[in-house]
Amino acid sequence: MHKITGDLIALAQTGEFDVIIHGCNCFCTMGAGIAKVIKQEFPEAYQADLNTIYGDKDKLGTYGQAHIKRDNYNFIIINAYTQFNWRGQGKKADYAAIKQVFRSIKKDFSAASIGYPMIGAGLAKGDWNIISAIIDEELEGLNHYLVVLPTP
Repeated sequence: MHKITGDLIALAQTGEFDVIIHGCNCFCTMGAGIAKVIKQEFPEAYQADLNTIYGDKDKLGTYGQAHIKRDNYNFIIINAYTQFNWRGQGKKADYAAIKQVFRSIKKDFSAASIGYPMIGAGLAKGDWNIISAIIDEELEGLNHYLVVLPTP
């Protein structure tokens, strides 16, 4: 895993990545964190989420995608279903789902430059040490980048 500091969305908009991934719950909300920013900036990604079945636990470990085309850039946003719910206390990140979705991404996007935030380690309260190990294992050999926002 390569680690860079920056704004994942801005980097995608300048052609840095072919694919960006963010974690979603299974209830089509995209109401907080980077998902909310993606929903506002790229309604196509939110529409892809809305095209799935609301509250379907079978979405865990799968993903939806939106092809983003603007004047000077084209990339794919992956809505990775890495947690079932967003409500309540405690860990929401589902490690098995994270493993499964990144395994699928490797198969489907092996030639792509891939960027992602600390999926599952923010609002979903997962352990980044566990999650990063899963991502490294599942995307081994690919061109993939953890993008962290600069500290103020």
